[in-house]
Amino acid sequence: MLVSAKEMLDKAKAGHYAVGQFNINNLEWTKAILLTAQELNSPVILGVSEGAGKYMTGFKTVAAMVKAMDEELGITVPVALHLDHGTYDGCYKCIKAGFTSIMFDGSHYPFEENLAKSQELVNVAHGLGLSIECEVGSIGGEEDGVVGMGECADPEECKTIADLGVDMLAAGIGNIHGKYPENWAGLSFETLDAIQQKTGAMPLVLHGGTGIPADMIKKAIELGVSKINVNTECQLSFADATRKYVEAGKDLEGKGFDPRKLLAPGTEAIKATVKEKMELFGSVGKA
Repeated sequence: MLVSAKEMLDKAKAGHYAVGQFNINNLEWTKAILLTAQELNSPVILGVSEGAGKYMTGFKTVAAMVKAMDEELGITVPVALHLDHGTYDGCYKCIKAGFTSIMFDGSHYPFEENLAKSQELVNVAHGLGLSIECEVGSIGGEEDGVVGMGECADPEECKTIADLGVDMLAAGIGNIHGKYPENWAGLSFETLDAIQQKTGAMPLVLHGGTGIPADMIKKAIELGVSKINVNTECQLSFADATRKYVEAGKDLEGKGFDPRKLLAPGTEAIKATVKEKMELFGSVGKA
């Protein structure tokens, strides 16, 4: 059964570990992540960007697939289905489709507008038993057309948004989506610490988890990060394994062209990446 992310993240915050949000892009992604979470007895959040939702023909399709797969695979660990970087309209579409958690990214609006829309969506989500994540200070890089320069969030603005009753807060601390450039300055732990001091027990979210060194990840968790988003790293693992399969001519052997065989190495690569991240985040055995 799918659940909201609130309880698992409150538990993670208290236990000083983080729950991974792994974005899904199709059936293989979803299956690989669910099976790995079950194997490691770890809670997990399945993230869906608006672009990925559109690719999979719509949020209703995604919700139906995830719920059915969760049941058919006999998954017993907590699983949240979460909208990633949602627009105002996208949040309502996902609520209607049956998601158990949403993220409203109002960071590109003037702060007062972000505040008003966040308050409205907090009230709606909580009225339906859903968890909600909001964002202050844009995350760098680009994800499905959402572009951010990697600003550091204002701790006072973070407190104002947190006081609305949001369940988790994504705050920019120099992190970016996609691959990190060689001249990346690293995470601003000073900003993270200041935000943590203002927001207290509320779980903080680290976007752009791909490529951040392990020691930085661990320090971020110590400073209150309880949810870490990973997408690009799984995509790179999948692409690399698939390329090797084709370059080795495996697709030309027997029925190696069958998508069930063609996509199998990539799917196993996703599992390996998810396992590595869950171990790093400390969520193994926490379900």
